[in-house]
Amino acid sequence: MEANTERSSPPFPDPMDREMNSDKLEEESDDEGEDIFTGNTKSTSDTSVNDVPADIFTEEGSGITPQSTRVQQDTNGVRSDDEQDLFAEATVELSIDKNTTRERKEMSRPSPSVQDVPYKSTMASKSLEEWEEEESRDKFELNIAVTNPEKVGDGMNAYMAYKVSTQTTLPMFKNSTFSVKRRFSDFLGLYEKLLVKHAHHGYIVPPPPEKSVMGMTKVKVGKEDHSSAEFVERRRAALERYLKRVVAHQSLLQDPDVREFLEKDELPRAVSTQALSGAGFLKMINKASDAVSKMTIKMNESDNWFEEKFQEVENEEQQLRKLHAVVDALVNHRKDLCLNTAVFAKSMAMLGTSEDNTALSRALSQLAEVEDKMEQLHQEQACSDFFLFAELLADYIRLLGAVRNSFDQRMKTWQKWQDAQNTLQKKREVEAKLLWANKPDKLQQAKDEITEWEAKVTQYERDFERICTTVRQEVLRFEKEKARDFKIYIVKYLEALLLSQQRLIKYWEAFLPEAKAIV
Repeated sequence: MEANTERSSPPFPDPMDREMNSDKLEEESDDEGEDIFTGNTKSTSDTSVNDVPADIFTEEGSGITPQSTRVQQDTNGVRSDDEQDLFAEATVELSIDKNTTRERKEMSRPSPSVQDVPYKSTMASKSLEEWEEEESRDKFELNIAVTNPEKVGDGMNAYMAYKVSTQTTLPMFKNSTFSVKRRFSDFLGLYEKLLVKHAHHGYIVPPPPEKSVMGMTKVKVGKEDHSSAEFVERRRAALERYLKRVVAHQSLLQDPDVREFLEKDELPRAVSTQALSGAGFLKMINKASDAVSKMTIKMNESDNWFEEKFQEVENEEQQLRKLHAVVDALVNHRKDLCLNTAVFAKSMAMLGTSEDNTALSRALSQLAEVEDKMEQLHQEQACSDFFLFAELLADYIRLLGAVRNSFDQRMKTWQKWQDAQNTLQKKREVEAKLLWANKPDKLQQAKDEITEWEAKVTQYERDFERICTTVRQEVLRFEKEKARDFKIYIVKYLEALLLSQQRLIKYWEAFLPEAKAIV
């Protein structure tokens, strides 16, 4: 805003001059007002008597002193804790000269709704950055290994015991290195305890590997074959990955049951994990009731982020199940190829021994040896397909189920809040009826119930806001870990595949001179 500092206005200006000055002020104010809300503030060459700063409306909304232009907070609706509507309705009061009258310019420009989106996204990204920074500060050294599976007992009462070794620098543990013996039911018992204590808060509790009645029955009856050994190794690796995911979660690591599982020599036997027990039957009933309630509850979603993420989780789970079925077929194909290659190698060896031509016999014998090596390569590649790829997909299919469970817990919390609001509304209607019927003896009780349910509604609303924040952070953490795990395992799988093909090329290159030497 430009002002003439060398001219002092008379106490009673001429009406014509006053009108011209007023028109001039309006033109200059309109010119500068075009850029007030775009951040392109025009600077003036002259200064007023009151030393008004040139950029009074900068992009940062920086300090306006009492000597400079004052913005009327009661009129324009500016709040210190709500910067979203900073320029929704601005009434600017500019002081030109202390002897002149003040010109007041009303500028009512409602901020467009699209401006709300950058604000929300900025806050969301800020919270994500803070969460990642906090996670990086909480790095610690904790190495867990599940090794030495051994059979304990005989017959159908036998079970497999695993050695759980821990090496850490965390002060919460008594020692830096320790190991305990745990059976499979102990792992399931730990999961049940963590699920009861943490799932309703919205945390993603990693699930353990599933039970396999057929595989464990072979181990119990003492049938030692390749499939039994493969089953034991697969379960050992899955239990190790399960424990590593549990201790990688900050909240789960602080749980006393986790520390007790890793440190305590003997644990009480977990009986609730048996499928045919009363607790197992009760869990089946609860799962069925949860499935029915999910079909009946229709949540009015107010945050599109949760709706989009839940849809992504469901789609990803379906795609992973399809991919897991294809990889299982690939593993079975490689196993069949391995068996057929072994039969082919034996046939070639027998043909080489019965051949009279020396060069041809030697070439056939060498071909049999190459096929034997190829059988070993197919076997190793089948194991790589299974342990590096199929098991990774199986783990994340179970983990996506845990993610869906966190969304379900959020929906249950919302439903609890809505039910409390409905109950509060009914209590208020009862109070209104009592007032209308003039029954003061029951009125006080009704007021007490209303106060009680108002407190419950407030508490349930806080619980819903808290679980929304937790679920959002848990999903972001899950996506970050998923990307890291898939990168690690896929790179390992491709390296193993590449190494297998390189070895295969060397075998055939070594056999080629023998084939050319046949006369």
